Amino acid sequence: MVGDIATAEELAQDALVAALEQWPTSGVPAKPGAWLMGTAKHRALDLIRRRATLARKHEEIAREVERMGTTVDLDASIDEHMGDDLLGLIFMACHPVLSNDARVALTLRVLGGLTTAEIARAFLVPESTIAQRIVRAKRTLAEEHVRFEMPTGPERTARIESVLEVIYLIFNEGYAATAGEDWVRPALCEEALRLGRILAELTPTESEVFGLVALIEIQASRLPARLGPSGEPVLLIDQDRARWDRLLIRRGLAALERAERLASPLGPYALQAAIAACHARASTVAETDWRRIVALYDAFAEIARSPVVELNRAVAVGMAFGPAAGLRFVDALVAEPALREYHLLPAARGDLLRKLGRRAEARAEFERAASLTDNARERDLLKRRAAECAAG
Repeated sequence: MVGDIATAEELAQDALVAALEQWPTSGVPAKPGAWLMGTAKHRALDLIRRRATLARKHEEIAREVERMGTTVDLDASIDEHMGDDLLGLIFMACHPVLSNDARVALTLRVLGGLTTAEIARAFLVPESTIAQRIVRAKRTLAEEHVRFEMPTGPERTARIESVLEVIYLIFNEGYAATAGEDWVRPALCEEALRLGRILAELTPTESEVFGLVALIEIQASRLPARLGPSGEPVLLIDQDRARWDRLLIRRGLAALERAERLASPLGPYALQAAIAACHARASTVAETDWRRIVALYDAFAEIARSPVVELNRAVAVGMAFGPAAGLRFVDALVAEPALREYHLLPAARGDLLRKLGRRAEARAEFERAASLTDNARERDLLKRRAAECAAG
């Protein structure tokens, strides 16, 4: 409506403040989303009226509001379509005038609910880099006078890669939280699932969309088993697989089959889904086809090589061919700059050293991993593993 992200954020915050001030006494309205939208729109109109240079825009918006009917009818219409409103906004924000990294960072911050620190972890870059990236993205959109419109046809297709990355990173933050007292954030996982499923309905011929849906459906199936009675993390190798959600697994495997029918060779999300499927199909850790997982990581690395992919591949090598083989691959990544502050590198190295009986070294690695994570639950787990190594 206002054509500027910074102004839209301010108006949205104003509406939320108004709700915090009014709802405790007046009560929560029947349609809270519509109330917030209506309040923000009224404030937008007031703002535009005060800006003489935006008189033309004011007239356009006023005509549009009049054309769509009364505020109540307009907001009711918005509320009825709120289900895919967020997905539409993500498509709008992933504008081609921005680089892919800038699109994803901006969208995660403004629409995905992630903090700058959480986005920085996803990109394995300093927090200041992400902050600057977001500021520059907002400035670029303003300078280029980008209109926030829902893309169609080829333009929508061109933005799908960025949209998929946004949904994927929202899910990842929910699956393993960067910081705080909780290891998982189920609400983020559920939102990513919802967005992925809607996107699959809108793009029935996109293999990678179904690959992503398959991946997050299968990963989400483990959520009930990822936490112990007190909310402590339970690692994959220790999880009670009877607690995995079989319905989500079936949905994920069906989506993977759809992705495989639509494209060959598979893209990065479908390959990750195939890896997750190997775990889902095995009733025990011992039955897992680790050699196939290594082969899938090899294929994944060919099209989307990254330090994190190499680390995951090294862990799989350790499971398939023994901890000594896995340690050789992990040691080759120690000097990788992007992994210098990544806690899962020393955590993986510590696990392999522990299996080799090198407990003193393993303890040091687990302690280093604990010092690098900002998640309290994960830190406690790593400290416990260090203590177990010390106890022999």
